[in-house]
Amino acid sequence: MHRVTAAPLLARGQLPDAARVVVKVGSSSLTSPDGRLDPDRLRALVDVLAARRLAGGQVVLVSSGAIAAAIGPLGLAARPRDLATQQAAASVGQGLLVAHYTKAFADHGLRVGQVLLTAEDTVRRGHYRNAHRALTRLLDLGVVPVINENDAVATDEIRFGDNDRLAALVSHLVHADALVLLTDVDALYTGPPSRPGSRRITHVAGPRDLDGIDVASRGSAVGTGGMVTKLESVAIATHSGIPVVLTSAAQAGAALDGQDVGTWFAATGRRSSIRLLWLAHAARTHGKLVLDEGAVRAVVERRTSLLPAGVTGVEGTFEARDPVELVGPDGVVVARGLVAYASDEVPGLLGRSTSDLRAALGPGYDRALVHRDDLVLLRRRKAPTAGA
Repeated sequence: MHRVTAAPLLARGQLPDAARVVVKVGSSSLTSPDGRLDPDRLRALVDVLAARRLAGGQVVLVSSGAIAAAIGPLGLAARPRDLATQQAAASVGQGLLVAHYTKAFADHGLRVGQVLLTAEDTVRRGHYRNAHRALTRLLDLGVVPVINENDAVATDEIRFGDNDRLAALVSHLVHADALVLLTDVDALYTGPPSRPGSRRITHVAGPRDLDGIDVASRGSAVGTGGMVTKLESVAIATHSGIPVVLTSAAQAGAALDGQDVGTWFAATGRRSSIRLLWLAHAARTHGKLVLDEGAVRAVVERRTSLLPAGVTGVEGTFEARDPVELVGPDGVVVARGLVAYASDEVPGLLGRSTSDLRAALGPGYDRALVHRDDLVLLRRRKAPTAGA
């Protein structure tokens, strides 16, 4: 086996004693080969999670499968591609999915509570506080929250993109001790599992341990995420102090028992603001602000707010409070942030001091383009070349 060593904040063997765990299951783990929801596979997972809950641990379940559950009842040949049909299928399938969960958990004397979230619920302060309060109360009442992205109303602009990212952000939101990602492969391998010579990676201490690992293959036909999105979600969780186990649904019980199954990703950072975590890992940006070298140094080295005087250009169309990229004169993205102005306002502000703007336009225009509290630094990465 391919193994790297580290000293994780929470060791794999301590997972049975973790007080609160988020478990995410993908569509392919709940459906039969023809894309229909498989009640037996769902019940097998519920049996494992119910045992954990009855033993005293708190469990939050992030479950895909709503759209897949509607493929059969709606007579669809495959997962729909257009947003409108996805929303319609989610509306039908979500009820079917939760009904199965309600019955399966009830057989163990447990109740479930359905919670549908969008990206807005993790970044807008009021929404975040409401979601945190609701989930915490459900857990205090002994309920198992069943969470899914609100596909029936989500748009391309506000979607998490997949439930792997949603699970990572929920783990942060509920202060989970660990995240378990269940997929249709039993672990992360050094290459495609079907390729001769590919070996299971049992332990990952940090991003460098993934150098050279081939994760380009897509997920199943009924899901939306492949291994790339799962590793992006792992980064969200581990960078905020939450270790992750990635394995198959068939090994969920063994994983929760702390056995050597799947791949264990050690926590690499500390808990941070959920808004900044979303900006760094999950936000879809709406435009770019091009900074001069002085502004890059101020933002990156001195951690200051971004002022209009240091911005030389603007790209894209966005509204105030939309996420944008901050780009140096060399085209390298240095940060992301929530911009304070709409894109049509920005050109008239560029290169001007806040005192000049206040004198010319009024006191409302002397604020930063991006306040430092709404800004997250990124690893410096080159902008894509034309045609890439």
